[in-house]
Amino acid sequence: MHALTRRQWLRTAASGAAALALAPAAARAADAPGFTLPPLPYGYAALEPSIDARTMEIHHDKHHKAYVDNLNKALAKYPDLLKTPIDDLMRQLDKLPVNAATRTAVRNNGGGHANHSAFWVWMGPHAGGEPAGQLGAAIRQAFGDFAKFRAQFKDAAMKRFGSGWAWLVAADGKLEIASSANQDTPLSKGQTPLLGIDVWEHAYYLKYQNKRDSYVDAWWNVVNWKAVAEGYGKRA
Repeated sequence: MHALTRRQWLRTAASGAAALALAPAAARAADAPGFTLPPLPYGYAALEPSIDARTMEIHHDKHHKAYVDNLNKALAKYPDLLKTPIDDLMRQLDKLPVNAATRTAVRNNGGGHANHSAFWVWMGPHAGGEPAGQLGAAIRQAFGDFAKFRAQFKDAAMKRFGSGWAWLVAADGKLEIASSANQDTPLSKGQTPLLGIDVWEHAYYLKYQNKRDSYVDAWWNVVNWKAVAEGYGKRA
């Protein structure tokens, strides 16, 4: 199966109409408001040996599903918000007409849903290498060359204490490297995430244990630069 684009993926996540192809839990009814767990655009084992099948299964079917379920629960009294595309929801996080506890739940679980919905698309089988075209040129212009970009990106991933993410974002017309704690998303800071790596331990511990650096190095082998380039072309 060809990897889905980020735009196709987010449309699936927001519509509530997609059925789960690989996850055991049933999707919400198509006519019911709420977010759904989108299927992986490839099999659990498709990213091996870089990322093992069991990690992918647990990460997607358990962790991502929990974010979706908790987000729907948090917004159960706000049906209009349950119809809002996840990226839009996170962009307006500070303006949501909800109480503080609900906003925190949306920040944590909505961020987890947005981040993972993109994360699956940013990876794929038979991927890796270096970006070409406009994205490749933009990375060279911003960071000097691809090797320097990789080194800075890895540094952000390694220096994120505890759980979180490292990012390549578009901000104010420029490419920048950033990191965030927990499930915070650059969307809530007015930035456009173009690429991100999950450095929560559940993303790599079964295979790499405490060797986050080995996980980060192997992850480059599965980066789906075609999807990242498409996101760059459609950046806000």
